[in-house]
Amino acid sequence: MTGMIHDASSMNALLEVTSVSVSFDGFRAINNLSFQIGGHELRAIIGPNGAGKTTFMDIVTGKTRPDSGRVRFGEQSLDLLKLRESDIARAGIGRKFQRPTVFEAQSVFDNLLMALKKDRSPFAVLRHRTGAEDRTRIEEIAAEVGLAEQLHRRSGELSHGQKQWLEIGMLLAQDPKLLLVDEPAAGMTLGEREHTTDLLKAAARTRAVIVVEHDMEFVRRLDCQVTVLHEGSVLAEGSLDHVTANPDVIDVYLGR
Repeated sequence: MTGMIHDASSMNALLEVTSVSVSFDGFRAINNLSFQIGGHELRAIIGPNGAGKTTFMDIVTGKTRPDSGRVRFGEQSLDLLKLRESDIARAGIGRKFQRPTVFEAQSVFDNLLMALKKDRSPFAVLRHRTGAEDRTRIEEIAAEVGLAEQLHRRSGELSHGQKQWLEIGMLLAQDPKLLLVDEPAAGMTLGEREHTTDLLKAAARTRAVIVVEHDMEFVRRLDCQVTVLHEGSVLAEGSLDHVTANPDVIDVYLGR
């Protein structure tokens, strides 16, 4: 049916958030939130400022501990609330923040190499002789994110959009099962936004991708299921057309 969300439980949810709540100084940032996403799915999360979007990502990645509820991940149904941030990352959850964080003094190639060898220190990685297998994988990732021609360029010389792609590439090098991406379209040119759309769609063919975004036109280009958060809870879910026609979503987010 048009506008209906997939039943994630029937397709073996990769991430399952159940009845999660968290308060900060008496303010309930997340309020009995339940959310599921399948293994190869692209999902956009939208909502007004203060809706709980960032806190949701903080909980999933272990930065914030909820007061109540359950967060399970993967085929083994790992209890993420018992794991440290580093353990959650190793379990297969990668997060990209709004502002790109790359090693600007290093080349695109070396940034990707450091991500590929994430269990070593950056200095050890740079001293390590790169084998043919690593080089091939780095070239594949660079091509996937649109930086094949920039491999030997210093990362600090890249455009804002290219730095965003490099950081996505660094996450893909770690082969996460779930990728959390915060406002990827911010500050990008139209061409960069179109390429970012294609990049995220391609990534979701082999993993789950959750995109938090304010830009409705960018969300429309993603052409995926949308979850609307409001006051720390799910207000609506479905296609973008479905949720934007919801009177409650219009009232609290889109305006009349």
